[in-house]
Amino acid sequence: MIDIHHIVKETKELAISLRQALHKIPEKGFSEIKTSRFVADHLKTIPELEVTTGIAETGVLGLLKTGRPGKTLIIRADMDALPIKEETGLACASTHDNMMHACGHDANMTMVLVTAGILAKLKDSLSGNIKFMFQPAEEFPGGAKPMIEAGILENPHVDYSVACHLWPSLPAGTLGLKSGILMSAASLFDIEITGKGGHGAMPHMCVDALDTAGQVVNALQRVVSRKLNPMSPSVVTVGSFHSGTAPNAIPEKALLSGTTRTFDRHIWNSYAEILEPVIQGVCQSMGASYDFKFMPGYPPLENNPDMVEKLKSSMIKVVGEEWIREPESTMGGEDMAYVFERSKGCYFFLGTGFEGCAPLHNSKFNFDESLLLIGVETFVQFALDLLGKNK
Repeated sequence: MIDIHHIVKETKELAISLRQALHKIPEKGFSEIKTSRFVADHLKTIPELEVTTGIAETGVLGLLKTGRPGKTLIIRADMDALPIKEETGLACASTHDNMMHACGHDANMTMVLVTAGILAKLKDSLSGNIKFMFQPAEEFPGGAKPMIEAGILENPHVDYSVACHLWPSLPAGTLGLKSGILMSAASLFDIEITGKGGHGAMPHMCVDALDTAGQVVNALQRVVSRKLNPMSPSVVTVGSFHSGTAPNAIPEKALLSGTTRTFDRHIWNSYAEILEPVIQGVCQSMGASYDFKFMPGYPPLENNPDMVEKLKSSMIKVVGEEWIREPESTMGGEDMAYVFERSKGCYFFLGTGFEGCAPLHNSKFNFDESLLLIGVETFVQFALDLLGKNK
């Protein structure tokens, strides 16, 4: 009988050191040069793994072959960070200006790195194969799809997939698991509005791009409440608005950027056609012109029900049923959805919440590093339950 809990517990110092080293070197999507090298160098210290680098620019893949026939599981971590100035005061704080692992991707990488080392040592208890996927640019524009296009789900073909994310909305030490749609389809858009600039004292001689843009923002807020089925939760958010440089001048240009979110695939595929007539109508009524760019993002992330049941069984062995929660679906987006479209997938949350904790994407986000071991043990237990050599 393998004492998984003891094996994982022995990796605590390694896990903390890996997380702190990765936390110091946050990098934006498709620029994870130091991070990718760090991940690859560590994987190469595990002799049982075949390591491939440079996938979709900075992606890394570790392959564990057991030599026995069976299915293939892929375990994924994302590598990119956010353009946020860190304010945690940690000794291991970011050494890169205005970049921070504020979404816990340093933790995600750490859990998969440690898991890879443990499963390599338990190779004789497994059948089939395990791939350890380290992908760039999860925040945007997305590294999972380019890695798939580069062939990571083949040779050998991937049957199952799993990933984990820290979740401060759940109490520390709990595990979050939900069948069906867990995360929304997420897309981005840019709008450039062009009017006619001039003196602020002579508005009748101008076409006010700033005022037009303000009305566009207001009109877009009514798309969800008046154009979409209220039984299908959706979001339209304008998060960036830039116009004007002087208090007494009417600007010629206004730039807006935003995001759409929905659980509904039809709405996700239709959002550009839904938004543009609204933008066009407002601009036409004000005498302004516009340029609208819609960038389709990730599809909804949907957990396979069969995989959820299997993973829940493994989680019970790790933390007990009383520490498992069913989280609410979130409007957050996740490009692991592309992997799930091509395999039986399951995504779970590791609760890191405590009173007064900072949320994800916050300059003060932090967590108890000992919780990393719960994520590692869950991955290891699940792999053994799914790919045990007697399966």
